[in-house]
Amino acid sequence: MSLLALTRPPPTADRLPDLDAVLPGLTARFAATADAHDRDSSFPFENFAALHEAGLLALTAPVDLGGPGADLPTALKVIRAVARGEPATALVLVMQYLFLGSLDGRAGWPAHLKALVAEDAIQNGGLINALRVEPELGTPARGGLPATVARRTADGWRLSGRKIYSTGCPALTWFVVWARTDEPEPRVGSWLIHRDTPGWRIEETWDHTGLRASGSHDVVFDDVPVPLDRALSPQPLGGPPQIDPRFAAWSAVLTSAIYDSVARAARDWFVTWLAGRKPANLGASLSTLPRFQELVGSIDALLLQNRVLLDAAAEARLPVAEAALVKHLVTENAIAAVEKAIAASGNPGLSRHNPLQRHYRDVLCGRIHTPQADVILTGAGKAAFAAAAAG
Repeated sequence: MSLLALTRPPPTADRLPDLDAVLPGLTARFAATADAHDRDSSFPFENFAALHEAGLLALTAPVDLGGPGADLPTALKVIRAVARGEPATALVLVMQYLFLGSLDGRAGWPAHLKALVAEDAIQNGGLINALRVEPELGTPARGGLPATVARRTADGWRLSGRKIYSTGCPALTWFVVWARTDEPEPRVGSWLIHRDTPGWRIEETWDHTGLRASGSHDVVFDDVPVPLDRALSPQPLGGPPQIDPRFAAWSAVLTSAIYDSVARAARDWFVTWLAGRKPANLGASLSTLPRFQELVGSIDALLLQNRVLLDAAAEARLPVAEAALVKHLVTENAIAAVEKAIAASGNPGLSRHNPLQRHYRDVLCGRIHTPQADVILTGAGKAAFAAAAAG
């Protein structure tokens, strides 16, 4: 089946929660504790319990595996609402949706493992994410061989290595660990590890400026036993991709939607603050001044562009390069919108007593996610020159 569910059965309506009834309450609930989690850099376990209770953790699990089979527009609606309340929660949820939504198109995954992961998400709220980034290598999207090694044994594998920026690791049930074999000509792939497996530990290294509640700590694997069938068809370096490239549209839309929602939360605070701020020398609120009216209009223009881009991209079947450009444009618009509010609000905008500074720190994280801007724009430029030469 296609990764983007082009041939998947349509979502089963009776398996989908009533999003209009559920999401506003979750947004408010998550927003109420977002500042505390940011200050403490604590993981919001309670948010995921609430998402599971609402039937949202397995939203994109395929219909043929017992899930709701939600499409991209539906997943986008949920991510927007969650991120508006607490964006680190939304980031972990995006990783969950991307994995479950792509199960049909994942080569190298035996059918029984797809069913196992999907059922765990549906029944128990089990979370899954890929652990790929390493201290020496950095992001694998730019090439290289992982230092994490899987060693073949008589009854399976033994895996050792360190992964950094392991988003959501305090709550993950399943780690999809990118590694290489110890063979003379190493193969590269992923090994599926359950959190109950002995030999791994979390080192709490995450002390970031933004998305402080994401629990993106280091995870260390020390000779961790992995059953034979949980090596997900490792391939020679440079072999064919194991995920349908059309998956890029899901990743681009859902990831950038997090930061668009952060910008919208910042915009709402800024508008409320302008309406309530009444300097003595003015005798009226700042919202009555044309300067601030124009500024808010410019912020809303950026966010309108984002809404149109995200909605269109969620409905369309964009090629990889265009999906990446959507991610870039939405992220940069979101950052620009929050920067405008920060610049105009002065000291109140940077005060720890107000959420605007938190929104600013969070929105800047949008530039980190793969693919980064230089890769996106260079790829688009190369494609333009190639098309011109061919035409």
